[in-house]
Amino acid sequence: MTREPLFFEPIFKERIWGGQALKEFGYELHSDQTGECWAFSAHPNGQSVVKNGKFKGLTLGELWEKHSELFGNSEGDRFPLLTKILDANDDLSVQVHPNDAYAREHENGELGKTECWYIVDCKEGAEIIYGHHAKTREELAKMIEEGRWNDLLRRVPVKAGDFFFVPSGTIHAIGEGIIILETQQNSDTTYRVYDYDRRDKDGNLRELHIQQSIEVTTVPSADPEIQSATQKIDGLEMTTFVECDYFTVHKWDLNGSAQLEQDQQFLLISVIEGDGALNHDGHSHPFRKGDHFLLPSEIGQYQLTGNAKLIVSHL
Repeated sequence: MTREPLFFEPIFKERIWGGQALKEFGYELHSDQTGECWAFSAHPNGQSVVKNGKFKGLTLGELWEKHSELFGNSEGDRFPLLTKILDANDDLSVQVHPNDAYAREHENGELGKTECWYIVDCKEGAEIIYGHHAKTREELAKMIEEGRWNDLLRRVPVKAGDFFFVPSGTIHAIGEGIIILETQQNSDTTYRVYDYDRRDKDGNLRELHIQQSIEVTTVPSADPEIQSATQKIDGLEMTTFVECDYFTVHKWDLNGSAQLEQDQQFLLISVIEGDGALNHDGHSHPFRKGDHFLLPSEIGQYQLTGNAKLIVSHL
């Protein structure tokens, strides 16, 4: 029985649109274009590794396969979630993700990709692309073919603290100057609709996936209804942003201390601001901005102390 939080070593991904803002989380970066921190990942394209306790050195995927008791004996052929922090030093491509059925058929059994974004920080005037204005699939295809991006794409201004739910089928893009924490299905399938005619380091235009994008996009665009709810436990304010078939995501604002009970199959906790400690069984586990730790199902009661902002997800 493991009754301690498991801290993970993230994976970093170089991206054409990345920068160096992830240094603000205390990370050592090896590229001037670091776009993504994969904080909790069991995907074959990059697995995060346990850095403490008796499971030190094991990947999240290995834990899922060999130690299902940590996850409340959850079922499934792969760990279901992926948590990232993204630094959009430049605009990301306009893209869309398939649902499970389409991905299973066309992407070698990959999961679909429903995701959500918490805006950690952004420059003044920052925008995302979130949805589109086409009324029919035929109109969508025509607008894409004619490159009428200003007519097609819906732009939404953002500020730090905003939250967006992005179901599969939603055309979207993160704009320049935005740092987000993304919670998503464990998938790396992305269809690019438009990429501003950018070229990669070899001078080639990046691949687009027009036909797949037209097939999987939700038409007409639909804004998902989300209603956040807040509750307070001692010195902890807990805001629930979204509960869907794939994940539930909360923000925890810690100011002081709170006594809690771990009653989920597992909790994924990312520290996006401040510091504190998790106290359990007479042991204190300090955490700070940039840390990511998993609370196994069997941890039971624990105490949080400190001043910190945490993004928490579970099934």
